[in-house]
Amino acid sequence: MLSIRIIPCLDVAGGRVVKGVNFINLRDAGDPVEVAKRYNQEGADEIVFLDITATHEARNTTVDIVRKTAEQVFIPLTVGGGIKTLGDIRNLLNAGADKVSLNSIAVKEPQIIKEASDIFGRQCVVVAIDAKKTCGNKWSVFVHGGRIDTGIDVVEWAKKAVSLGAGEILLTSMDRDGTKDGYDIELLKIVSSSAAVPIIASGGAGEYKHFAEACINGASAVLAASLFHYNLMSIADLKAYLKKQNIKTR
Repeated sequence: MLSIRIIPCLDVAGGRVVKGVNFINLRDAGDPVEVAKRYNQEGADEIVFLDITATHEARNTTVDIVRKTAEQVFIPLTVGGGIKTLGDIRNLLNAGADKVSLNSIAVKEPQIIKEASDIFGRQCVVVAIDAKKTCGNKWSVFVHGGRIDTGIDVVEWAKKAVSLGAGEILLTSMDRDGTKDGYDIELLKIVSSSAAVPIIASGGAGEYKHFAEACINGASAVLAASLFHYNLMSIADLKAYLKKQNIKTR
């Protein structure tokens, strides 16, 4: 097993870090620059910065905040939200992002995955998938911050995204988001076995054991937000726990 990455996620709305449950009922969690700086100091392996209302509000990601955040962190920074063109991707990379996360635009215009991969490198392209269970072992892809059901099957979309050049998949279970009930292991297993790229598990972490479960069931990285934002768990303690479970971290 490769070393697992621990990734705090900054969901940003109105210039502030926020966190909710099932993508709603958002509450404030601080200034994104200061929060990112703290995680850099605490040993996070990467940071994901998602401008979660940019697409819904039909605006670009707040590049100025991204630039200020990048100046304070010295670990990989992935940025998403509101990306519509290759020019937007270039602007974010120039502002200090190491990777971009494509969600709604990738579903609407899948070719942007290939074009971005060809121009900027596969390692820069993360395709984010917001998944919600519909029936049995089927999940549907949602876009626009979880507001619109595309009816697209998550597994098929993950395969297509990888074939077009996605270097990673950020897989979020909308059903588990913010619940602290644990990652959707069933979803994680079926996607990781179908898409031959690193999978970042997102949505539902609440206890140390949840991270371990994700790691042994296909996740190359584990992402969490509220646990870290509200000091319910430290990154150092999580890494120590995983080490005791014989799970190697960075």
